[in-house]
Amino acid sequence: MKRILQLVVTRWLARTPIGMVVLGLGWLFARKRRSDQRQQSQTQVRRAPGRRSDDRYDRRRPVAGARR
Repeated sequence: MKRILQLVVTRWLARTPIGMVVLGLGWLFARKRRSDQRQQSQTQVRRAPGRRSDDRYDRRRPVAGARR
């Protein structure tokens, strides 16, 4: 439903020069927003399970196999 509404509004705005300007600005803002989200998701590195943290002050838990 959202795509159909976008299509109708886009075709309606594309009829006039002012509408084309509005569409162009919307496209630019959406492009910048998508690139910002992509950069933010790339900077958040998810640790794989079983990997050590790079934080040396991270809590150390005893390992079952290392009993003395």
